[in-house]
Amino acid sequence: MRRAEEVTFGGSGLDRADKLRGDAGAIAAAVSAGQARAVVLWRGKPLLRGPGLDALVLLAPDHPVLARYKVPPVLLGRAAGGDLVLAHDISAWVPPGLAPDQLTTFLDASEQLHPDLPEGAVFAELRRVMSRLSPRDAELAATARAIFGWHESHRHCARCGARSRMIRAGWQRACDSCGAQHFPRTDPVVIMLITHGNSVLMGRSPGWPEGMYSLLAGFVEPGETVEAAVRREVLEEAGVRVGRVGYLASQPWPFPASLMLGCRGEALSREITPDPDEIEDARWMSREEILAAFAGEHPEVLPARKGAIAHFLLGNWLADRLD
Repeated sequence: MRRAEEVTFGGSGLDRADKLRGDAGAIAAAVSAGQARAVVLWRGKPLLRGPGLDALVLLAPDHPVLARYKVPPVLLGRAAGGDLVLAHDISAWVPPGLAPDQLTTFLDASEQLHPDLPEGAVFAELRRVMSRLSPRDAELAATARAIFGWHESHRHCARCGARSRMIRAGWQRACDSCGAQHFPRTDPVVIMLITHGNSVLMGRSPGWPEGMYSLLAGFVEPGETVEAAVRREVLEEAGVRVGRVGYLASQPWPFPASLMLGCRGEALSREITPDPDEIEDARWMSREEILAAFAGEHPEVLPARKGAIAHFLLGNWLADRLD
């Protein structure tokens, strides 16, 4: 697919500076020389420029707020001008009046303003703003969120249970107790544009906002090819058998740590038998229905979330640009 890397979170060409990850001295020298900038996250939310929330706020890595929370930074890469880009996590900060359940909604619309950070800069949920960011800012934010999420959930060695520590500028954890080395994980997920004639197979999960439908998706299992995963997931969720399968595009999805593998598949029949344990509903939708949903004119169906690979694949299918 020629437009594959135009998907959100992809295609910015970030230099990830792998050779510097083990060189703490070079990173410290760049910080001291003013040749580094810092992306800031709070509980997975990037610090953004208001009011449009359309760009990351980059701070000097020695900003006093960043030093206050004592979380080692992660090296994200090198900017076009040669400066290093680090990521800092200040999730230990507790905003005044934060309700315990405030951040558990499907799409958190709240914003947090730290009193000691630049005026107008706020922390906002990445899913809300992902389609507003430049490709570079989107990749930096997604990488930072995914890597800090991994550190949060992998603080202990999976082999012996002892506390592990961050090494290589955040791209590895080491266990001093048993010597095990641990690396960031990414879970492969297939997401499928399944067609039959002029229609595409859409489904919805329980708990989604009313009217929200998207492409079917599921995790790839150990020992399984991507093509086999597509056929198995569609059969399990919707009872539809799939013939030919092809790859289209991928998207890093840091919620929390998936790589979405966008595929197309040809259904062998139109009969649908949804599995209620997997999905709430599945249906065939014509091009005309998807067009109406994208335009906000469908009486029952909302469009797939802008910025998600489902929206990207459906948009290219409507425009006949899958090749």
